[in-house]
Amino acid sequence: MIVDCAIYREGRRSEGPEDFSDALDEARSAGGFVWIGLHEPTADEFDLVSQEFSLHPLAVEDALKAHQRPKLEVYDDSLFLVLKPVVYEPRSDTVSSGEIMIFLGDSFAVTVRHGEGAPLKAVRSRLEREPELLGKGPTAVMYAVADAVVDHYLDVATELQTDLEELEAEVFSPDGGGSRHTASRIYNFKRQILEFRRATGPLAMPMTRLAGVGTFGAGVPFVEDRARPFFRDVHDHLTRVNESVEGLDRLVSDILSAHLAQMSVRQNDDMRKISAWAAMAAVPTMIAGIYGMNFEHMPELRWGWSYPVVIVVMALLEVLLYRLFKRRGWL
Repeated sequence: MIVDCAIYREGRRSEGPEDFSDALDEARSAGGFVWIGLHEPTADEFDLVSQEFSLHPLAVEDALKAHQRPKLEVYDDSLFLVLKPVVYEPRSDTVSSGEIMIFLGDSFAVTVRHGEGAPLKAVRSRLEREPELLGKGPTAVMYAVADAVVDHYLDVATELQTDLEELEAEVFSPDGGGSRHTASRIYNFKRQILEFRRATGPLAMPMTRLAGVGTFGAGVPFVEDRARPFFRDVHDHLTRVNESVEGLDRLVSDILSAHLAQMSVRQNDDMRKISAWAAMAAVPTMIAGIYGMNFEHMPELRWGWSYPVVIVVMALLEVLLYRLFKRRGWL
């Protein structure tokens, strides 16, 4: 349940006590903070943490149930931030998301991770190599986690852009646009972009508040003013991501519309070809039908050249119709 527990003093790590209930008191007495990382804790397991750090029951409920939208909530004794890291699998064009919850308070940071994506071990290691940043307190933990998640958004957006360009080339290729699976691929790609947007879009307001952009951010506790420039950097990166997502969504919609228009044009071409061949087949059928009615008095019945003349007339009519349809682009 507890992945890691450590106390940080002036940006330097020291191992926390075996009983994490003493970690907060030890961190406060040393002028540092404690960072506890958890992975998919049960209700009973997390109850010990919530009692020790006086976490709000509503935030605890959200952290246990997961499936939350990205958000920032302010409580009396802590901040509660929800992030949704994403993982993109290019082979299957699938975007999946996990969840990271961060509780930030006086001298403590608690991170709760759901899902296999975005492990925080690398984030902790990076922070521990930057004692100056880590010395800013628990705020550094929230910044580092948010920065890692948003930076990975940029990577995912780049991968999606690359795959979308390949899909676009397939749609406008001479053969690929007519594939029966192309429309389903485009629609599936649009669903993945929607899943990506669910992670990035709602995060804009929490990052705006943490960065103190405009009139937002005033009154957010546990975030020092000297840390706001770091959150502004995350906010700028997130803005780029959201602009990329908007562009991807518009482009995939345009590609789908273009594909449907292509299919409609090809169907019209097919119908014209079918109609042209049907018209060409109708002429000899009509002539043969007339002479097959077995009336006694019909023109040229007893003339020796009647049969070859009728065949030649039908052939000439077929050639004329073929040239006419070919000139108009029906064949």
